[in-house]
Amino acid sequence: MSSMPKEKPISEQIDAIIKEPGDWRGKTLSDLRAIINKADPDVVEEVKWKKPSRPEGVPVWSHDGILCFCDTLKNAVRLTFPKGAQMKDPQKLFNTRKDEQDGSCYRLSRR
Repeated sequence: MSSMPKEKPISEQIDAIIKEPGDWRGKTLSDLRAIINKADPDVVEEVKWKKPSRPEGVPVWSHDGILCFCDTLKNAVRLTFPKGAQMKDPQKLFNTRKDEQDGSCYRLSRR
């Protein structure tokens, strides 16, 4: 009887996702993770949406539903809030993705 390899704990999976880019995007993702955890100490970290093109998955933070998730792009880090269109945004920091009606994302790029 073969056994499936045991998955690492979620925190270690997210640590690996943070280290994977090997550049400023990992540091930015680490900083965002710290801010999210400080803002809501009861937030639950998860890894979702593992697929062949992204086998490591995407870090997700939840509290009574998904609050936000973060992914690294080629030249940016994107923090997406699935219900972001419902948030007040007087400084217009967020943009709504064309493929989502409720979501908003904040894209951080290196200058």
